[in-house]
Amino acid sequence: MNTIVNQEQWLAQRKQLLVREKELMRQQDQLASERRALPWVRVDKQYVFDTPQGKRSLSDLFEGHSQLVVQHFMFAPGEERGCPHCSYMADHTDGALAHLAQRDVGMVVVSRAPLASLERMRQDMGWQFKWVSSGDSDFNYDFHVSFAPEELAEGKVNYNYTGQAFPFEDAPGVSVFYKDETGAVYHTYSTFGRGVEVMMHTYRFLDITPLGRQEDCLPYTMAWVRYHDRYAQPAASCCSAHA
Repeated sequence: MNTIVNQEQWLAQRKQLLVREKELMRQQDQLASERRALPWVRVDKQYVFDTPQGKRSLSDLFEGHSQLVVQHFMFAPGEERGCPHCSYMADHTDGALAHLAQRDVGMVVVSRAPLASLERMRQDMGWQFKWVSSGDSDFNYDFHVSFAPEELAEGKVNYNYTGQAFPFEDAPGVSVFYKDETGAVYHTYSTFGRGVEVMMHTYRFLDITPLGRQEDCLPYTMAWVRYHDRYAQPAASCCSAHA
C-alpha cells in the first residue's frame, strides 16, 4: 500500500511529478515531429484486396483521403477468429473514425483470412470499421507481418526491424500511407511490437490508475485480455495462473 499523506504533502509530490510529465510530453512532441520527417518509399507494387465492394487496390482503400492508417490484424486463413489482442486493438477504432476523417485520415483493418471470415467476426463484435482481406496478395509478407513457412522453420523472421524468433505465422502492426495528388502511394511509417499500443488507449487509462496494468506477474503480457464479448470467462490476474 502507498504512503498516506495529507493534501499539502500530496500536492507537493504531485507537482514534482508534473514537471517530469511535461518533460515527457515535450519529448513525445519532438519524437512525433521526427517521425513526420522520415523519408517516404513509393509503393509501386500493385496489391489487390478483397472487400465488401469487390476487388480493390491499396490506392482505392484511401476512399478520398490523402492519408491511410492500416491495422495489420492477425487472422490467418482457416482460423475461426482473429487474435484476441488484435481484437483489443480494434475495439478502440470505431470511435476514432469520424475524428480521423476530419484530419484527412482514413483507416482500414487488413488480414489474410477470407473476407467472409472477417465479415462474420466484424458483425459478431459489432464493429463498423472496414476490414479487408489481403489473402490473394503479398501485402502482409512485404510489410513483414506474415511469414512464410520456411522463415518460421529457420527460427528467425524479419519482424520489428530485426531478425528474431516468432511463434506465429502472422504478427501485429500498424502502417501508414500517403497518396499525393497524382495518385502515387507512399509508405511513410510502420510500427510493431509494443509500438502498436498507439491503438490501445485503454492502456492510457490503466496507466493513471493506482494498480496500473497489473501485468508484471502474468504468464505473458496481455494474458488478461479477452474478446470483449467473452469477459464473462475468468481472466488472468496478477500473480495468478493464465486462465
